[in-house]
Amino acid sequence: MNLYYELLRYPVFSMKEVKSLYSSERTARAALEKLLRRNMVVKIRNGLYSCISGENGGTVANRFQIATAITPTSYVSHHTAFEYYGVADQVFYDVYVSSETRFHDFFFDGYTYHFVKSQTDDGVVMPEFSGGIKVTDKERTIVDSIKDINKIAGLEEVIECVTSMVNINERRLLKYIEAYNNPFLYQKTGFILSEYQAEMSVSDSLINECKTRVGCVKRYLTNGITDPAYSSDWRIVYPRNLKSLKNGVTEYA
Repeated sequence: MNLYYELLRYPVFSMKEVKSLYSSERTARAALEKLLRRNMVVKIRNGLYSCISGENGGTVANRFQIATAITPTSYVSHHTAFEYYGVADQVFYDVYVSSETRFHDFFFDGYTYHFVKSQTDDGVVMPEFSGGIKVTDKERTIVDSIKDINKIAGLEEVIECVTSMVNINERRLLKYIEAYNNPFLYQKTGFILSEYQAEMSVSDSLINECKTRVGCVKRYLTNGITDPAYSSDWRIVYPRNLKSLKNGVTEYA
């Protein structure tokens, strides 16, 4: 048996997969250590490994596959999900991983993997031919990114990504907003969708549904606004040059 070729079946693997190929744990660990010494396998973090490609010398697993394998409940989310869908304006070297099980942030192969507490597993999908990647669907990615706009990516990048999404499922989007039960999320999402309604081709009914759930509290769309404007329809304070943010102005990001 050639252990390396057996392990190539798994983009990311643990000792569980190695031990299944041997009669004893001691033999399995010795075989794995041999591959590590020969630089045929690399350790990602405690308990997680990937093979090194004989073709290009890189890790077989990509960052999305690694994120999916960190815990049994982990999945790609937020800006990293936008990157997976190919709509991100820029590549981050931070990988955002939602999980019910906490893990310590870690660095591997140029990327830092960040834990985000998962509040629901609704909207998590495993796309066909993805190599086992679990990722939030487009609508859940939009909602999560707007919800955490001050924590991840920032206003400019979130707007760039959100408004690049087309043919969104409006009922699904509302379902995810409702799952968080947060009036501010209706407020932020509805405001952004109304500002970019033409670009995203969203319906009046979606915007009106968000508007009915806003409440009566005035809030700030994001932190650090230096030239504010106010929307009485949405009771929200936003950067006056909001529209130009999408064209590369970073003053309020």
